[in-house]
Amino acid sequence: MSDVNKNSEEQTTPSPKISVVIPVYNEEGIINEAIEELVSSLDQWGPSYEVIIAENGSRDRTVELAERLSERFPHVSTFSVGEPNYGLALKRGLLRARGEYAICDEIDLCDTQFYRAAFEVFDGDSPVDFIVGSKRAPGARDRRPLFRRFATGVLNGMLRVSVGFRGTDTHGLKALKLSTVTPVVESCVVDKDMFASELVVRVHRSSLSWLEIPIDLQEKRPPSVHLLRRVPDVLKNILRLVMIIRFGRDL
Repeated sequence: MSDVNKNSEEQTTPSPKISVVIPVYNEEGIINEAIEELVSSLDQWGPSYEVIIAENGSRDRTVELAERLSERFPHVSTFSVGEPNYGLALKRGLLRARGEYAICDEIDLCDTQFYRAAFEVFDGDSPVDFIVGSKRAPGARDRRPLFRRFATGVLNGMLRVSVGFRGTDTHGLKALKLSTVTPVVESCVVDKDMFASELVVRVHRSSLSWLEIPIDLQEKRPPSVHLLRRVPDVLKNILRLVMIIRFGRDL
C-alpha cells in the first residue's frame, strides 16, 4: 500500500493515543526485528498507537523493508525525506503524527519501558508537556563506549554555555504532548543531529513543563554514522543554534 493511500485511510480512523516516530538510516540489518518486537509490545500494552518510520537517505534496503512493514502492520506507516538528515526526518515525522502524545525513539532502542514510565507521568496528578529519557540523569545507566559518553558530555557542556541548556541530555528518547509541543517543533530551524538539541532547548526556554526520566541505555548495534564524521555538522549547527537563540537570526 502506498504512503499516500495509507495516510488517506488513517485520516478516516480515530486518532491514536500514541504516535511513535523513529528516524532510520541504513538499518536493513535490524529494522524488521525491531519493528516486529515494538508492535508486539505495543499490542500487549494496550493504548491505541501508530508507528511512523521516518526514513532519511538510506543506501541499502531500508526503504523497501520499511514499506513491507507498513503493508504487514496496519498501525505502521513510512515516508522518506530523500537525504541523510536525521533532524529533518524526525521533525516531519512529528508533524505527521496524529496521536495525543508522541514518542521519539531510535530503531536500536525501541525502549517501551520508557514509554510506560512516561505515561505514568502523563496520566498522573501533575502531568507535564515534555519528557526526556536521559542517559545522564541520576539513576541512569549508559552502556555506550567511553568515547561516546565523553562526546555527549562535551556537547551538553557546549549547549549549557552557549544557549542556556538546563538538562542532562538532548538526544534519544523523548515523549511529548503534541497539542502543546507541536508549535515548538514547528519553530525549530536547525536540522541533522542538532534538531533534537534545539527542540529541547526551546522547550526549556518556553513556558512548557518538562522533566527527565533516567534510562538504562543499551544499543543493539553501533551507530549508523561514525561519530567523527558527524563532528563538522554538529559544530556548524551549534553555531547556527547560538545565532538563532541568542541573536534571533540564522547564518
